Amino acid sequence: MFPTPSDSGPELEKPPNAPPSTIVADKSDDVPDAGLRSLDHYKRKLPPWRYALRQSLLPLIRWETPYLAWMQDKMRSPALDSYFAITANLGTHTSFMVALPILFWCGYTSLGRGMVHILASGVFFTGFLKDLFSLPRPLSPPLQRITMTGSHSLEYGFPSTHSANAVSVAVYALFSLHSPDCQLKASTKLMLEALSYSYAFSIVLGRLYCGMHGFLDVIVGSIIGAAISAVECIYGPNIDKWLHGGTWVAPATVALIIIILIRIHPEPADDCPCFDDSVAFAGVMIGIECGGWHYASGDWAWNIPVPATVPFDLEHMGWLTAITRIVVGVLVIFAWREIMKPALLKFLPRLFRIIEQYGFILPRKFFMPASEYKDIPSRLKVDNVMPSVSDLPTLLTSIRHPGRGRSVSVGPQSAADAYETLAYREKRRRDSLTYPSGSRSKSPPSLIAGRSNGVATCDDVDKDGSTQQVSGISSSLGVNTAGNLPTPPQSRVSSYEQMMGQGRVTVTPSTPPPGDEDDNPDEDPIIFVGQEQEMGEKELFSRLEKPRVRYDVEVVTKLVVYTGIAWLAVEINPIIFEIIGLGMGQHSRPIR
Repeated sequence: MFPTPSDSGPELEKPPNAPPSTIVADKSDDVPDAGLRSLDHYKRKLPPWRYALRQSLLPLIRWETPYLAWMQDKMRSPALDSYFAITANLGTHTSFMVALPILFWCGYTSLGRGMVHILASGVFFTGFLKDLFSLPRPLSPPLQRITMTGSHSLEYGFPSTHSANAVSVAVYALFSLHSPDCQLKASTKLMLEALSYSYAFSIVLGRLYCGMHGFLDVIVGSIIGAAISAVECIYGPNIDKWLHGGTWVAPATVALIIIILIRIHPEPADDCPCFDDSVAFAGVMIGIECGGWHYASGDWAWNIPVPATVPFDLEHMGWLTAITRIVVGVLVIFAWREIMKPALLKFLPRLFRIIEQYGFILPRKFFMPASEYKDIPSRLKVDNVMPSVSDLPTLLTSIRHPGRGRSVSVGPQSAADAYETLAYREKRRRDSLTYPSGSRSKSPPSLIAGRSNGVATCDDVDKDGSTQQVSGISSSLGVNTAGNLPTPPQSRVSSYEQMMGQGRVTVTPSTPPPGDEDDNPDEDPIIFVGQEQEMGEKELFSRLEKPRVRYDVEVVTKLVVYTGIAWLAVEINPIIFEIIGLGMGQHSRPIR
């Protein structure tokens, strides 16, 4: 069956029950107007210039998909499935949010600040481009998607945030290792260099192997990551001097620029969570800069080697104290998040309703304004960047048993996937009419006209991920391959191309209120992904679940919560360490 989102993914609201009679988009004579309008979804939703940019890159995404499937088929093994699914977590926002505060608390303030700059910039600008272009991930089928979390599949594909993060970290590490200030031994440098290259290569290759991104996604993401790190390494020290050596105007200017960037973040064509991640890391940047400036101006921080350095000396403290302060710091951050999030979600709607009366609102698609709801659910899951306390048991289980969280699936997983499946199917139908069978190497009309194609899960086809995907997917889709596919690579690539768009999508028009049938001609249809297994059930639908309702106050809530988390990490927690006896004590003053 189609995999359901994991507990760590975003909470989803199930769409209303489908009407008794649904209309299958495979059958061209039964497609309703809503289904036809879905083919022009992005043309209607995007400004002309953004639509033109999207259409210029979309052929590249489609062209590379069969080659990605061929590469995935050649490399697939159970061991690599687990390896790349697990190592993908090393490029996620959650892993960085856990590791970055520890760098500050252990005295590596310069390294921690640089990492925050490059990672926050990478997440923000890749999310910016994802929503700007609204490009889908490579189609599944023919690709199989191997993931540890369901949230990433809801995002657009271009460019790859994982690749940007991994390459930026590797480039920053290489710059630091070759810096004249680096005092490490030559052998240690060589080992860390090899580790940096391996880390970046593993994450980038893993995005291709797992079927989550294409070549274009990872190449552009890698370029963005390398460029961000280069800017940080060249100009970062001078910016830090200006920031920490000036008045409050410097951090206020940085915060204002970040808020403006949030405001001009492009509106996506679909309900994509990229904006949420961008806001979270924008808040981290504000907290780091404002908190660092304030900490440097006080009497608690060291000025060596850089301003706002947290006093730390492992030889003086000992391992027990060092570990204890990390535990205390993490608990304080979790307490802040658990207290502030529900408090803000309860208080802000009232404030927003008052502000809305004067016309001052933050208009953004897919976010419900405060005037349209009364209360927000108390256990609302507003982000996937940092786990809540209730998520910790699941997180610990996934660490102890990493293979359990891995899911392998075939078929559309998001609205963008479903729209692309419909659009590619229509493209092939038109191509089959323009280029009759035999005139060009196109797919036969029988593959387009629509059999009762199903959406298979690799758990049904291949429990261990060791069987070649070609025969498994093609049989579940009803593609006649006459046994195994031909062995020449080009023939196999052509067969993968035939599988594209074979996920069966059911389009059910939204039921309008009586008398309002023509009031909203551009309203989006409700899209479901159908599944039919050849043995057993006739009709088993795996529905595309609509993302949960998002509220306007979530933007400010996320901004405040993550600004506070960063401020806690760089100033408040280090002061707490000194007060409760987990700091350097009297040794913290003279070394300024």
